Amino acid sequence: MSLTLLSTPEDLEAYREYLKKAPGSSLWQSLEWKGYQEALGRETRLYGLVMRDQTSEMSFEATALVIIDKTALGLSTWDIPRGPLGKNSETREKLLKAIAEEAQKEKCMALYFSPQSDLSLLTSHPSSRHEQPETTLALDLSLSEEELQKQMKPKGRYNIGVAVKHGVTVEESKDVDAFFSLLKGTSERDAFGILPKSHYEHFLKDLPGSFLLLASSTEAAKKPIAGLLGITWGNRGYYYYGASSYADRALMAPYALQWEAVKLCRNRGARTYDLLGIAPTEPATCNLQPTTSSHPWAGVTRFKMQFGGSTENYPPEQEIILKPVAKKLLEWKRKVWR
Repeated sequence: MSLTLLSTPEDLEAYREYLKKAPGSSLWQSLEWKGYQEALGRETRLYGLVMRDQTSEMSFEATALVIIDKTALGLSTWDIPRGPLGKNSETREKLLKAIAEEAQKEKCMALYFSPQSDLSLLTSHPSSRHEQPETTLALDLSLSEEELQKQMKPKGRYNIGVAVKHGVTVEESKDVDAFFSLLKGTSERDAFGILPKSHYEHFLKDLPGSFLLLASSTEAAKKPIAGLLGITWGNRGYYYYGASSYADRALMAPYALQWEAVKLCRNRGARTYDLLGIAPTEPATCNLQPTTSSHPWAGVTRFKMQFGGSTENYPPEQEIILKPVAKKLLEWKRKVWR
């Protein structure tokens, strides 16, 4: 069993087949995500611990898609989102250690990974950033539309009805400019950062399965008043980015958008709709815990919870610091620059 950089067409096809059955496989370890990150200008590497039989047929004991984000002086950070994948914790840990050794050789300041289950590496500790949420909310799309609405909170069903009453309509679109305009307004209102417009353009253009929904209403002169960027991958749909007009908030367009996204993903064959990140909750009641009611995501969490579903929990993102001095200096520089 040896560390292998998977790069040939044959390697990638074997990996694609492996992902169909690999426990914990997700969008963020897919070849589609790899291509999208490359379109954004990032380097990617696909590593595997590989076994070969007497006929040289390859099988994977553990794999990891690594996203490399380069910065000044040739320094970089390496990220394994929702990975590594593997048969058991022993092989996943062995792969992580091998990748850390590779990263150490290449001016990597820190290796981040967000595992599906706990990995006990002595050299890792909880990350100072949080790219992948520890808790998410998922809807069961095997339910009928009537059953999906029935398991919503009363306010969720009611607000979808309010949107219908106000003539809110939702259509698929390619108009990233309209979405980005809404996103800038939402960012200023709710005080959170957004990415350059090109990021959302690449999401829609270079990520297979992605979609953009825009909501409008005759009461708002048919201009876009809310938007949603999502994606389907495998048997799962994801709500990724959302934006809305504060002036038209009474029309409840975001509720209509989510309901249409649920139906779209269901029609594409997805069996789960992932609302992608909420504040920590009480799993039994799906209510915000008192200690997290002031969490930065508390507001969006209350909105997402109106659609029902069940929580899924993951271990905290971890980091292995390889160049502590360089990492601290870069963090200080970015803090001062901001």
